[in-house]
Amino acid sequence: METSGFEEMMSDYFEVFGLPRKLQVDLEALQRRFYELSRRHHPDFHQGADAEAQAQALKASALVNRAYRALRDPVARVQYLIALEEGREVREETTAKPKAPMDLLAEMLEVQEALEETKSGGLTEETTGRLRAERQRLEDRRRAEETALIAAATEWDAAVDAGQDRAPLLERFKQRLAARAYLGTVIDDLTQALGEDEGSHVAHRRH
Repeated sequence: METSGFEEMMSDYFEVFGLPRKLQVDLEALQRRFYELSRRHHPDFHQGADAEAQAQALKASALVNRAYRALRDPVARVQYLIALEEGREVREETTAKPKAPMDLLAEMLEVQEALEETKSGGLTEETTGRLRAERQRLEDRRRAEETALIAAATEWDAAVDAGQDRAPLLERFKQRLAARAYLGTVIDDLTQALGEDEGSHVAHRRH
């Protein structure tokens, strides 16, 4: 396959690597293919070509890199698959703060209470211990969401092979991703309240 027109010929990231639209991926084979495609399309290997061919190589190389980033990570792979199935663009980064899923609202009340106490009374030994315990609990919960998300890959692939309706699975993926994103935001809030976020460390080093 030549670099010219490579980007236009690819309909999605799975196709870039010659893979079916499934969630279980052989990571070693994916990496080998990535190196092959990178060598074929890297702009440095097309420096003697005309401007149009160099531009095509640059586009193809960028596409290969984006596809590899999306498929090598199991969570990013699910996120990409959802976007693909829903026919929308994948946003690699977002600044929007995720909303709390309904099933997490009740158990977040204690966390919010601990954060409010810290804001009003400052950090004490007691509040520091409480915030760290809540953060650990939420980190465990977030890992559990990721584990369940990744484990469901076999269900998705089996449904693809059997030609079954995958809409319920897709909805479950979205719910777990929403919970994971929200938990990550609250974990960041707790870390910031504890003064242990990166910005705080930088500020402390400066003083």
